[in-house]
Amino acid sequence: MMFSKNHMVWLIWYRGRRRLRDHGERYAFCFLRQRSSMNFSAKDRQDEVRTALFCNFSPRALSIATRFVGQRRSRMQGPEPNRVPAMSVLNSRVVADMVRNGDAQSVPIGADYAEIVVVRHGETDWNADGRFQGTLDVELNEIGRRQATAVGERLSREGKISAIYSSDLKRAFDTANLIAAACGGLEVIKDPGLRERNFGELQGLQQHVAASVFPEAYKALQSQKTDQEIPGGGESIDQVYQRCTTCLRNISMKHKGERVIAVTHGGVLRTLHARACPNQESVKFLNTSVNIFHLSDGDDWVFKSGGDVRHLNQIEYLRTGFGGDRTSG
Repeated sequence: MMFSKNHMVWLIWYRGRRRLRDHGERYAFCFLRQRSSMNFSAKDRQDEVRTALFCNFSPRALSIATRFVGQRRSRMQGPEPNRVPAMSVLNSRVVADMVRNGDAQSVPIGADYAEIVVVRHGETDWNADGRFQGTLDVELNEIGRRQATAVGERLSREGKISAIYSSDLKRAFDTANLIAAACGGLEVIKDPGLRERNFGELQGLQQHVAASVFPEAYKALQSQKTDQEIPGGGESIDQVYQRCTTCLRNISMKHKGERVIAVTHGGVLRTLHARACPNQESVKFLNTSVNIFHLSDGDDWVFKSGGDVRHLNQIEYLRTGFGGDRTSG
């Protein structure tokens, strides 16, 4: 049976008022699950959520139900299953809760530590293709430039920025320059210590191709040995760790009591996270995700928050945190 939009709005109001208080979250979930198979437009979904709010659905019930509807529709429509579409202001908060692991807040910076906001570069066509980028100089695509502008505007509102550092690779450097433009035109400082891991023979290839074309190099990439280098000039995990943790430590020593930005890559971010949180699972570091580290005297590292992409609620982005190693999303 097909309901008109107006009929559905009335039905949500009527049944919501009478039954939601008795059946709670389970009712909201089942009711919207039944409704999710109907052919409603994105505008209809917005009206539905707005009406649900009017009917006093609990925040958790609304979150559960809206996530289910969104997932169901994406599986049915699915033109680009690896990409999160731009969301309306109304329902962007629900999707943001699904993909961010931390919540960046602007707070006063203590004099005994540096706050380093580490940002992954914007999207490239090779990110979308799932290719190993490594140290090859791949440019941002149009979506990546929009993402970089969005994160720059966000960071400009979250506290004073004293300096902006960047990997010397173009995709990171261009992201940093777009951030700098939004933060008062600061000059971006290039630091090769922030560049992505060199993947040797695997660079430029998709994972499924790399495994068949260069099996030894791919085996080295998957190795559990942290000192295993990748054939073709590739780095070991130990080499990347030493390079990028030393780089961030040096930046922190120059900026105690200050807030700075460092634009880098997925593999580097996972390494920095491993240094700060050696016993925790890796965070999914999506393009232009905001990740906050506090570094203080005595080489004390604190990972305050990470994986935050709330600034992308009006811009589509890739679901995966692909970075070219076994921990990639």
